[in-house]
This record gives sequence, C-alpha cells and structure tokens, in this order.
Amino acid sequence: MTDLGAAEGEGVMRFLGRPGVDRTIAVVASLPFVFALYHRLAGGTLDLPRAGAAIGQLITILTMVFRRAPRRITPNPWWWLLAFVATYSSLAWATFAPTGRALVPDALSDGLAILAVLIVVYARLSLGRNIGFVPAQRAIVQSGAYRFVRHPIYSGLFLAWIVLTLRRCSTANVTLLIVIGTLYVIKSVVEEGFLRDDPPYAQYLRQVRHRFIPGVV
Repeated sequence: MTDLGAAEGEGVMRFLGRPGVDRTIAVVASLPFVFALYHRLAGGTLDLPRAGAAIGQLITILTMVFRRAPRRITPNPWWWLLAFVATYSSLAWATFAPTGRALVPDALSDGLAILAVLIVVYARLSLGRNIGFVPAQRAIVQSGAYRFVRHPIYSGLFLAWIVLTLRRCSTANVTLLIVIGTLYVIKSVVEEGFLRDDPPYAQYLRQVRHRFIPGVV
C-alpha cells in the first residue's frame, strides 16, 4: 500500500512537472481573484494599497507562462504545496483583506503602494524568463535588481503587504502579514537550499549577502 501511494505521488509530481501544466494551473487559479478585483474596481472600492498588493502577486503568476524550461526542478511535494499556499494566500489576502484603521495618511500609503509595484516590475524584468513557481534550476541572474538582493520580487511584495496593513491595520491583517511573510521567508530558504549545490549559485550567495533589503537582511 505504501509503495502504491508512493508511485501515485510520483505520478502526480511527473504530471505537474510537465511543461505547461503548472503554468495552466497557476493562471486558472488566479482568475477568481482577478474577477473579484475587477468588481471592486467597477464598484469604486479598489484603493491603491489593495491594488498594489494584488498586482504585485499577479505579475509574478501570470508572467510565468513565458518562463524558460528548468534544467532541474524539485520533486518534493511539500515544497510545491508551500509555493501554492504562500502564493495564493497572499493573493487572497490582497483581494479580500478586511477593513481596519489607517495608520498613515492615504497619500503616503498610496505612494508606497506604487513604489512596491515598481520594485516588483523592476525585479521581474531583471529576472527575465528565469522565474519559477517552485524551486528549480534555470539561468542564474546577477544583474538588475539581483545585484542588490537575492529575492527582490519578494522585497516588493513584502512592501506591498506592509502598506496594505498600514491602510487597514487590524489584528487579522497584522496576523496575516506575519504568517504570509513567514511563509515567504521559508520559501526563500527552501529555494536557496535547493540551488546551493550548484557552484555558480553558491558563488552568487557569497557575492550577494542579503535576501530582501541591501545591507540589512
């Protein structure tokens, strides 16, 4: 029974690893959130912090359809689950974040939301076709935003989530910020652990010392 279950699990992972399968799943899973955000926009309730947090994540998901095929990809189902939960829990939070008290002027949170999206866009352009949903080995990018930190897309997303919390500060939103932020920190550690056996990536880890904020962390 154990062998049968293991074989079924390997079959599922082989299916998910086929070109186009996980891309299709990622895009289709995003459609309900896009629909909900459109209705917020049409109803006049889509403010910049919410839009920035959602757009930042949607950029990373929807542009994966153009990614380069990996040379090596993780077969670990728990890492696939981590990627899915981290990605879509943050998108769900951005889409349906509960109300709360604004801690800073709207003009400040709006400006920071735009900055967060610009960071994500810059990092995404820097990464080119080397983006992935789960830990995978593709070309190593050391230019653009990746000269400064190892996970600049996450940096932009973290800023977007902080801004969302500043606009809607509540116990629920602070808790979600901590939980989702922790998932992404774990995700970054898992990705680096998968790639550090590759000598060029190990060299990159030595050259770029910080994950999210230059000179800080």
